[in-house]
Amino acid sequence: MNDFSQSQTQLPSLSPLSTGPRFTDELWESIAPELAAIHRMEFLNLLGSGELDAADFQFYMHQDTLYLRGYARSLALLSARSPTSELTASWADAARSASVEETQLHRSVLPNGPDLLSPADQLPSPVCLGYTSFLVAQTSQAPYPVGAAAVLPCFWVYAHVAERLAHQAGALLERNPDHPYAQWIAEYDGEEFHASVEQARGNVDRAAASASPEERDEMRRAYRTATRYEYLFWDSALHRRPWPDFSDENTQPGENAQADNDNAQTDAQLGTQGGLR
Repeated sequence: MNDFSQSQTQLPSLSPLSTGPRFTDELWESIAPELAAIHRMEFLNLLGSGELDAADFQFYMHQDTLYLRGYARSLALLSARSPTSELTASWADAARSASVEETQLHRSVLPNGPDLLSPADQLPSPVCLGYTSFLVAQTSQAPYPVGAAAVLPCFWVYAHVAERLAHQAGALLERNPDHPYAQWIAEYDGEEFHASVEQARGNVDRAAASASPEERDEMRRAYRTATRYEYLFWDSALHRRPWPDFSDENTQPGENAQADNDNAQTDAQLGTQGGLR
């Protein structure tokens, strides 16, 4: 078992001490079960040790690039719906940073494109599309405080994981200079990245202060759902969840008509009997 999987679910070191309780501290404490599962993830353990297969790493990085496009849109929507000009500027800057990061990922990590991936793996995965669709829905349709809470895990949970991986990668580099991912991991433990987390936390704390009790409950649910998507996103890089393949060159039109009719009759019977409906 490596250093990352032995991590505890305490508040990460990037969390500053505050003069009073913060709503975001409550959010963090509420996802202790999810964080414990994240610390045990096979994908992150393999990434930290340098044993992750190159094709799996490339799949993850390509999906992350696709994700960042949707995430940048979500942040831009949040910026447009912000109640103050200060918040508008803050979220707009975060959206710009996400767009810049996407471009840098293409250039630094995928200079030749996702050349190790099949055409199917180059599409947004179901998890990637589900996560970005959830964020766009929250930031465009839900009350502003709920949208703000939904985008926070990508800042905070990711920084927490990157901080621990970077610490582990630094030690591994001393023992193994050929660690294939250590240099990339270390880049995500910079002060600027942690500063953006604190900025986002402050935005969410201010949103919670003016939110109704019902909206704060929605914020808690949105934050936890987004955290679970963070888990699924990492996990799907190693345990692929591809789109179903509905193509069948050997199937002729009408060939399965009887089977389809039988299935339709069965569905109708279940419907009238109250089953599965």
